[in-house]
Amino acid sequence: MPLENSVLEERARQLAKQVRCLVCQNQSIFDSDADLAKDLRVLVRERIVAGDSDSRVKEFLVERYGDFILLKPPVKPQTFLLWFGPLLITLLGAVFVVRWLRRGSAPPPHSAAGEFSAAERQRIESLISDDEGED
Repeated sequence: MPLENSVLEERARQLAKQVRCLVCQNQSIFDSDADLAKDLRVLVRERIVAGDSDSRVKEFLVERYGDFILLKPPVKPQTFLLWFGPLLITLLGAVFVVRWLRRGSAPPPHSAAGEFSAAERQRIESLISDDEGED
C-alpha cells in the first residue's frame, strides 16, 4: 500500500531495493512477491512514517535479521569472507591453473644433456666419428 506522501514513498522504494528478501534471497523486497517481502515492505513504510531515518530503518532490520538482510552488507570483520571470499577463491584458482599449466610444459627433471663424464663424452665422440667414417 503506497504512502500518500510521494517523498516518503520514494524513500520506502529505495530502501526496499536495498533489503534482501529472505525467501527469495537473490531479490530485493521491492522485486519479490513473497509474503515475507510484502510484510517487510509494510514494515519499512511504517518505520519511515514513524520518523526513522533510512539508516535507522536498516539498523532495525539488521538487529532483527542480521547483516544478511541487506543486499550490500557492510564491510566489517564478520563479513570479510562474504566480501573477499570470491576474490580469494578466484586467486587460488588462478594459482592452481598456472601451476598445472607449468607442470605440463616443464622440462623433465633429469635431462641427459651435460650428465656425461669426460671419458663418456670422448667415447661417444669416437663412436660417432667411427660411424661417420664407415659411410
